[in-house]
Amino acid sequence: METKIDEIADGIFRLSTFTPDLPPDGFTFNQYLIKAEQPLLFHCGGRGLFPLVSAAAGKVLPLNTIRWISFGHVESDECGSMNQWLSVAPQAEIVHGAVACMVSLNDLADRAPRVLANNEVLDLGGKRVRYIDTPHVPHAWESGLIFEETTKTLFTGDLFTQMGCGPAISDQSIVKAAIMAEDAFHAMALTPDTAPTIRRLKDLGAENLAVMHGSCFRGDCGAELEALAAYASKALKTALSNAD
Repeated sequence: METKIDEIADGIFRLSTFTPDLPPDGFTFNQYLIKAEQPLLFHCGGRGLFPLVSAAAGKVLPLNTIRWISFGHVESDECGSMNQWLSVAPQAEIVHGAVACMVSLNDLADRAPRVLANNEVLDLGGKRVRYIDTPHVPHAWESGLIFEETTKTLFTGDLFTQMGCGPAISDQSIVKAAIMAEDAFHAMALTPDTAPTIRRLKDLGAENLAVMHGSCFRGDCGAELEALAAYASKALKTALSNAD
């Protein structure tokens, strides 16, 4: 395996590792480095991938300059190597929402995390990151996303997960591939708040979607989010109908 580096927006680097042995068609694990005066890493990756991913990150910037580390929610592929990153970046702090810090990160992280309020903006110096609470979307109580305001890049976490190995970034819709993956994995928590939470993300005016598993997207992000929300709404109605 290798970790590939692609700049998907100005100063935002996708570090992508394709694992071909995961069924049915292999799977990508993406981390993102935001290059700024205070660099931020979004997604850490699992512990086993740390040597590959950290070597790739070191080609973008010195690891000891990373100042902030965040991720969508507490799960091995998102934060399994969190403490390994803290060890090579001595000034770095974990940043996440109040629920993630209270429930898990105050105990799991080797250094105390910094709590971000919903819609709080972190000024990285040249880049500005807004934290957004998205509880249970796509899953996990503590879920949250970030939006980089200068490049209008929404880091979607597990939303828009796709199977296989596509291009780093596409201007073609990724919704169909995301629905195929959801139909295979059933990873999304379907609640009355799922579709409305996804729809609220349209208000950000994103122009890029930085996806954790699969290709990123550049284009009409509002339409992509609306299509995914519509799918979630229909899936919930189907599930409730079948339960009856």
